[in-house]
This record gives sequence, structure tokens and C-alpha cells, in this order.
Amino acid sequence: MRVVEVTAYGGPEVLRMARRPEPEAGERPGMVRVRLKAAGVNQADLRIRAGRYADVVGPLKPPFVLGTDFAGKLIDPVPGLPAGTRVAGFVPWFEELNGEGTYAEVIWSAPEWLAPIPDDVDYTVAASVPLAAATAQRGLDELALPQGATLLVSGASGVVGRFAVQFAAAAGLRVVAIAHEGDQHELKVLGAEHSVLRGPHDEIIARVAEAVPERVDAVFDGAFHGAPLLPAVKDDGAFVALVPDRAPAAERNIRVVTVLGRPDAARLKETLEKVAARELITRVSDVMPLEEVAEAHRRAEAGHRPGRIVLMI
Repeated sequence: MRVVEVTAYGGPEVLRMARRPEPEAGERPGMVRVRLKAAGVNQADLRIRAGRYADVVGPLKPPFVLGTDFAGKLIDPVPGLPAGTRVAGFVPWFEELNGEGTYAEVIWSAPEWLAPIPDDVDYTVAASVPLAAATAQRGLDELALPQGATLLVSGASGVVGRFAVQFAAAAGLRVVAIAHEGDQHELKVLGAEHSVLRGPHDEIIARVAEAVPERVDAVFDGAFHGAPLLPAVKDDGAFVALVPDRAPAAERNIRVVTVLGRPDAARLKETLEKVAARELITRVSDVMPLEEVAEAHRRAEAGHRPGRIVLMI
């Protein structure tokens, strides 16, 4: 089967198409095979490839396969999901740490990672959802803010931040979204009470202060700003970071926590059903063939077009 391997740490040029044996039934007790149709390109993929997490992954060395989000068809049945069922999920790459990601034609999955894809959701849309939604939900769980609290969401134009805006608004929070130009109206429709343009950090802080003079109760840092957003937070507030190297040092008794999404099949099933019903909106920025993975990484790193880049397999 075709896979994309990271041949060494470095830029997108280190990604290479390769062939590996296709998994065979029964090789891994408790795991099932999924034939993929689409895989998402996440920021974690870019950072792993660049070697920024070399210490975290420890003994795992290139060549290995990146990728967490996936959508495809079950090869092996699981209770409630017969073979051939369209499924989505994500591989907890850092927990498994075996270098077997979703930039591949066939993957192994634990049944508890899998949720059925509704008929009205295509593979590319489904592949944009699992990790982003789980990360947003986990961040809000950690914050545990009461209704009426104010939450600043950075990266609100991207898929993780977009889910955070929608989940937070549904939970009764007052959301201030940091957005790309042109997205302000849409984010207000999705639940943001205020929307401010991204830009230099001092300008962002000033714009947030105009919207919320008393400062916000918490930050969900979907765009990895880190410490420069702390002035927007009240004393005794909270800050959710998505990557450890962008988690700021705590000050003014602000609680700082770094979150990582965890597979939750029941929650993912509910989220995909809401996507099908247009009660939740995701964003796919580009759809590209697996063979163009290096270009997909270049586009993701450029960051000019917010949303999830999806590889068709």
C-alpha cells in the first residue's frame, strides 16, 4: 500500500511516497482495519515533521508516517458497525507512538476511535472534524466556565477555533473571536458576540479591550499566540494552550493548561450528526491528492487560507 514517510526531520521536502505491506486481518488483536479515503493535515503533523517534538517522541526516529484525522470504510466489522461502514476518527499519534499515522491507504484503528459518517457528510468534510472537535471540547471541559463567562478564542477562522466558538456559544459563554479579515460576520452567525481582526499582538489586545473592557475570563489559544494574549485575561482567569511550547508561564494567578484531544467515539458521532444537520460548521480549505502532501504542508505552514487541508487517498 502507499504511505507517506517522514524520511528525516526538516521541511516539506523530507516527505516521500513509499510502499509498505498492507495490514492483514487478525495481525493485531483488538484492532480493526480501515481503508482510507481522506486524511487531515494538522498543525501537529507540521511540527513533528520539522523535529520540534523530537524529544517528546523519544526513541521513535524517521522513517515514520504522520497523520491523525481520517475518514474511510471499515474493512473489519466491529459491534454496531459492519464491514463497509463509512467511519471517521483520529489516531492518538502521541499516545500510540508507533509511527503509523493516517497518511496511508489502510490503517489500524481501535474500535473506540470510530464513529459512523452520516450519509450527508462526505469523506473530506468528515476528515476535518475528529481531532479539531475533540481538542475544542477538551479545552472547554478543562476551562469549566460558567454560563455568561467571557472566552477569547484565537484562530477562530481555523477549524479548531471555529469549533471552540460554536461549542462555547452553545454552552452559554460570551465569545470574543480573533478572526481573519472577511470572517467576522460568519463567526458572529456561529455564535461569537464580538469578532476582532488578527494582527500585531498589541493591536489585538487593544481591540479585545474595546469589546470587553473588564478583560476576558479565559483564552482558548487556537492559533498558538501564547504569552502575548495574557494581558487580555483577568486576574485569576484561565488559559488553554494547544501545544506545550506555546503555553505561557502563569502570572496573576491565571491557570494555564495544555490540552490534547482524546478519541471519544460517542462524542464524535454526535458532532458528525450535527455537522450533517448544519448545526455545526467545519471548514476545509483545500483538498489535495496524497501525492501532493509536500505542497499541502507548504500551504498549511503559509497559513494564508484558514481551515483544514485534506488529503484524498
